[in-house]
Amino acid sequence: MSELKEYIGKKVVVDTKSPYLYLGTLESEESEYMTLSDVDVHDHSSTLISKDLYIIESIKYGIKVNRNRAKIMRQEIVSVSLLEDIVLF
Repeated sequence: MSELKEYIGKKVVVDTKSPYLYLGTLESEESEYMTLSDVDVHDHSSTLISKDLYIIESIKYGIKVNRNRAKIMRQEIVSVSLLEDIVLF
């Protein structure tokens, strides 16, 4: 698995099929999961703010780290973006 090789060591946004959104530094990727460090695991169902606005606030004010490390099952991932590629509106 090397689709995201150029993302390793960079801050990413991982959107999933669930209400959870992950923001953190991509540490590694394996065939079944990817590992992020310095992670904000955000439960979108517990807030009224949209995912897009939450990401933009994280860019402006910094990632609110609530996990040192998190593993995300690849089968749950909808998209992976570099935080620096997010367009502010």
